[in-house]
Amino acid sequence: MPISLFAADTALRSANNGFVLLSAALVLMMTPALALFYAGFVRSRNVLNTMVMSFAAMGLVSVLWVLFGYSLAFSPGQGALAPFIGGLQWAGLSNWSAPYGDGQLSHGAVAFFQLTFAIITPALISGAVVERMNFRAWLLFVLLWSTVIYLPLAHMVWGPGGFLGPDGLGALDFAGGLVVEMASGVGAAVAAAVVGGRRHHPAQVAPPHNVPFILLGAGLLWFGWFGFNGGSGLVAGNLASLACLTTNSAGAAAALGWMLIETLQRGKPTAVGVATGAVAGLVAITPAAGYVSPIGALLIGFAAAIVCNTALQLKNRSRLDDSLDVLPVHGVAGLLGILLTGVLALKAVNPAGADGLLAGNPSQLLIQLKAAGFTALWVGVGTYAVLQLVKAVLPLRVSGNEEQQGLDINAHGEEAYNSEFTV
Repeated sequence: MPISLFAADTALRSANNGFVLLSAALVLMMTPALALFYAGFVRSRNVLNTMVMSFAAMGLVSVLWVLFGYSLAFSPGQGALAPFIGGLQWAGLSNWSAPYGDGQLSHGAVAFFQLTFAIITPALISGAVVERMNFRAWLLFVLLWSTVIYLPLAHMVWGPGGFLGPDGLGALDFAGGLVVEMASGVGAAVAAAVVGGRRHHPAQVAPPHNVPFILLGAGLLWFGWFGFNGGSGLVAGNLASLACLTTNSAGAAAALGWMLIETLQRGKPTAVGVATGAVAGLVAITPAAGYVSPIGALLIGFAAAIVCNTALQLKNRSRLDDSLDVLPVHGVAGLLGILLTGVLALKAVNPAGADGLLAGNPSQLLIQLKAAGFTALWVGVGTYAVLQLVKAVLPLRVSGNEEQQGLDINAHGEEAYNSEFTV
């Protein structure tokens, strides 16, 4: 009997580890997918630089994650700082083989999974500053922003004893509405404002140079999002099934909603609009994926299409050159998802969560609002400070001539296409 129980426990541990590792691989794929998605929007002379900004984040964040990132984000902190940052006892991922939580996972699997979130968050910010930011300044920004902004925020939301999470304020953020989406959206808005707009913006707006890239990137993002949200319960069970169902439902509803809006506005839906709507819905469901019903996910998706489409139009009327709409899509959709989690969450769906406003618990909506406000303040002020520090060391943007010629040739000495086809 003890042998069979041990075998069953070992099989369950192996299944959960395998599920989390597969989910991590899906999320890791999302950063190259994002690079492809972003590359479709920019001028052809900036395609490589746009993609390398994401790939550089993969390399840089992976190294700092092993050295100290996972430890500072997810280990228990010390003293008065414990709610805000972890310690260095797991530096070098020295605990990679140790059991995690109740022993059904290893820290190695969890560390790899969480690394993929840490990678894509600064990569998302790149969309606000493409086509004019100095590449060396970008590298320094990613290093400092990830260390000073992302690691404490991840600890505050998901770490043991975190200020915003279950042991603190009690905010619900299943897969990164605060940590990834709002953080990248607010960080992008600040970065766009500090770095400044592209030459001739907003007088001249270049159309996307490769719409199939956009659609393919969005499709791969949608695929990877099943790991992003489905894996965030860290267990291969009903919760993962729920998170995958709600993820797909919200993405589909938002894509349809955006198509309807564009048809009403201009008589026909666009390919870029379908892709943008799907991403907005996937962003909005991220904090709610494991806390709401599939019907709730449909409502969140449709709401994301309406709210984010409106936010994008308002952004286009402003002078803020958030080039690839990180704020209206990721920041606004992330905020919307956080708030609607406080409205639609059901303990009947996930006993580890909480009931929301519609289930008779209005206090959860207030908690979600407080957490969102703190996140916006933390990331906004912190991003501005990091950019000022980078600016003191390196120029934030390239020269006018370099911008005109294109960043591919100036930053990397390469061209994506034969020069006779470059626009």
